[in-house]
Amino acid sequence: MRVLLITVMLSLIFVLALNRLDADHCWKAFMTPKTKSIVVVPYDSKWPQMFEVEAAAIKDVLTENCIAIHHVGSTSVPGLAAKPIIDIIAALKDPLASIHPLETLGYTYKGEYNIPFRHYFNRGGDVQVNLHVYEAGHPEIELNVMFRDYLRAHTEDRDAYAALKERLLKDPTSFEKQGMFTGYNLGKNAFITEILNKAGFNRLRMMRCVHHAEWAAAKDFRQKYFFDSVPVSDPYTWTFDHPDHVHFVLYKGTMIVGYAHIQRWPNHRAALRIIVIDEGYRNLAYGTQFLHLCEAWLKHQGIVTLHVDSSPAALAFYRKHAYVDMPFNDPEGHARYPQDISIGKVL
Repeated sequence: MRVLLITVMLSLIFVLALNRLDADHCWKAFMTPKTKSIVVVPYDSKWPQMFEVEAAAIKDVLTENCIAIHHVGSTSVPGLAAKPIIDIIAALKDPLASIHPLETLGYTYKGEYNIPFRHYFNRGGDVQVNLHVYEAGHPEIELNVMFRDYLRAHTEDRDAYAALKERLLKDPTSFEKQGMFTGYNLGKNAFITEILNKAGFNRLRMMRCVHHAEWAAAKDFRQKYFFDSVPVSDPYTWTFDHPDHVHFVLYKGTMIVGYAHIQRWPNHRAALRIIVIDEGYRNLAYGTQFLHLCEAWLKHQGIVTLHVDSSPAALAFYRKHAYVDMPFNDPEGHARYPQDISIGKVL
């Protein structure tokens, strides 16, 4: 069966693009004007105790809302050199209800960053903490716990990770910022992916495009499934830097298997411009799950209606998910592909 391409982007093909635009010692390096300092220290046996103190305080203020608290990251792996920051994951019934109670402990709420449905907090002082709050069941909880447990159980891989950190901190490019990441963080990505594969992590999860590999996947999906058939070079890459346009990728384990492009409109409206699953992963209900994640994220952002200009081939997919006839009403007034059907859904 030929692949069903879920898209409304075809209507935009005929519109002109807009012009927008280190473990025996402490490793330390200071940034040049566009970098930041990175400090990695030998393992400190006090880190688990620091976690327990923080976890008890968090449980105390969150009471029955708190289901579980996990010590994650490098400070949670005995013998592993790490940045001296305690990473904690809290699995809650209602993450939104945690903001004010956690602020009373001195935590600063930072929002999602690049992980949908995450509530990220940090706190400085004598014990620095990064606190990641998720609703129970979020795949990032399992990902972080599996990574921690694998390194705890496999000392050779733990030591390889420490050696990688040491090498990276001798590389001047590790202190350069690339988007929201340093070269140090990017340099660990392949190792982390390898460990997750060894650990057997295989959950579906949606991520906002921020990493260079995610942007590369987005470009590939767009060109391969949309613009190669015209054929033209993608004229809408300017949306990657536009605040009204949000780009997501869908992971199956560590593999990117899907891509979505959403445009936020005024008056609590949004348009689903593209949603597509890679050809080898179709007919596995990933499209349905991806769509539901996009809808839930938009609703969380205050969006009331999600609009689609559907191709005839994709219409049955949307109808199955309760999309009904609804005017598209593009506020920018772009021309429409004549065969598209305007549908939408109240979230």
